[in-house]
Amino acid sequence: MSDRPQQGNRGNRGGGRGGSRGRGGGGGGGSAGNRPAEKPKKENILDLAKYTDKRVIVQFQGGRQVMGILKGFDPLSNLVLDEAEEYLRDPEDHTRLTDEKRKLGLVVTRSTAMILISPYDGTEETEDPFSQIEAAAE
Repeated sequence: MSDRPQQGNRGNRGGGRGGSRGRGGGGGGGSAGNRPAEKPKKENILDLAKYTDKRVIVQFQGGRQVMGILKGFDPLSNLVLDEAEEYLRDPEDHTRLTDEKRKLGLVVTRSTAMILISPYDGTEETEDPFSQIEAAAE
């Protein structure tokens, strides 16, 4: 506790100052009554339903990359992947992925750790344009 003596109602909420001003407010008027305003239903930016039972690539924070068949998801975009495989990193350069894979099987991925979700079909590997710049600088 503080060494200061308490004066009046200061320790209590509001302290008797200002009546009902401050947080929460009073009635506020309006004809809505006690009914809360209806919010429009949020639409998902990413429609994962069209990728169900198809191969997807998921990239995670920290650089891990997993490929698997999307079996399910929830409103938070947590994913269930079947026949999942993790692309392994180059032991000499942890920023690069190799063609080697490690079988994981059935996995549940947490959306907070995901950076990217991409369909496997229609994707192709392209050369990194920045690797040429880095090679020229060395």
